[in-house]
Amino acid sequence: MNVDIDVVVIGAGLAGLGAAAALKAQGRSCLILEASGRIGGRAWTTNPASLGGVWFDMGAVWFHDAENNPLVPIAEAAGDRLLRSNEIRTERTYIGSREATDAEARSYADAWPRFEEAADALLSDGGDVSLADVTRSLPGDPWAATVEAWEGPVICAVDANRFSARDWRRNALGGSNLVAEGGIGAFVARRLTTGLDIRLNTPALRIRWGGKHGRVSVETATGTLTAGACIVTVSTGVLAAGTLAFEPALPPDIQESIHALPMGLALKVALRANGPDRLDLPLHCSVDRQIARSGLALMPFQCWPFGRDYVQGWIGGGTAWDLAKAGEAAAVDHALSELRAIFGGRVDRLFAGGGSLVTSWDADPWVRGAYCYAIPGQSHARDRLGIPLADGHLMFAGEACNVPYAGTLAGAWISGQAAAAAVSGG
Repeated sequence: MNVDIDVVVIGAGLAGLGAAAALKAQGRSCLILEASGRIGGRAWTTNPASLGGVWFDMGAVWFHDAENNPLVPIAEAAGDRLLRSNEIRTERTYIGSREATDAEARSYADAWPRFEEAADALLSDGGDVSLADVTRSLPGDPWAATVEAWEGPVICAVDANRFSARDWRRNALGGSNLVAEGGIGAFVARRLTTGLDIRLNTPALRIRWGGKHGRVSVETATGTLTAGACIVTVSTGVLAAGTLAFEPALPPDIQESIHALPMGLALKVALRANGPDRLDLPLHCSVDRQIARSGLALMPFQCWPFGRDYVQGWIGGGTAWDLAKAGEAAAVDHALSELRAIFGGRVDRLFAGGGSLVTSWDADPWVRGAYCYAIPGQSHARDRLGIPLADGHLMFAGEACNVPYAGTLAGAWISGQAAAAAVSGG
């Protein structure tokens, strides 16, 4: 494969597709190299037999902040049905094995603004702290550790003591969350690839940049491409692993930014019921519990989503990495123990012999985790990583490079489109 084009894009996730779509609109030639055998990156819809063949998103699920999300108008213009997750969901919070009282639920709801105000107070001098430091500043708040567990391991896939509170606040999103009926990965494949030249199963091995007139060459197993510029959209986990080589080596500040944005991990564990028992819960019910102290893991569940016959739980951060190393059976056992602590022995009877599914983004060599986070003191690493190199002939894009949509499909798409606007045409 010997190709000479305007821009080569590494990765066919949302950032790569966003960049390629923007370049195509500019009338510039573009080729996407994708190491895996599919497009979409961490947006991947499957139909697992263990869950009865229904569609299931292995990674990303939501259009976050739907009122401002640039992917929502694309879906709406195509006539896709978007489900309002916030409106159809009911919520149950437990303290031990009992449901929280109305007064406790109100205190829990008020805990988020209390936590945010405490974070802003700690960050007011322009410095940074860990998310766990915010909890420590609220010693009398019965729900602070629960908010920490949600905002750290569950939502951002990292333990709170390793997570920059400033990065968390910079990427705080409002608005509603929408779900693409049929799966968000299927939406990406259906709506965001038209007219794009994508080469699957073609990992980039080495990028030589800074050549004559800024030319870039990209080595693959099947040949070398030359281009006016290159946009790299692989995860920081892949970049840190060194499987993609750069010649010359990347500048020290870029290397530091990559290592300041390590990958977090979140596991989804789905358990299919073997009978009609629904644990006395309504359909599409979110279940969580109070966390007693900072650092303890929370595994919330979405029970019977869209009227289906399974529950799915999320576990993130260090516990997710530990369970991933221990194997699928350990993750299933962990989910069962979490449910058992609330609902008792009926859980074992209900899920005995039923199907199960455990995601494994840690084992994907082209991702190496869920999405990245900034370590304390390094919240601006996202900005540094997105700065054009070699007068715009080499650029990085992806969820790691975006604020305020870090860790989201929208962030990756926006970053890719911005890179396409800034990349050199030389």
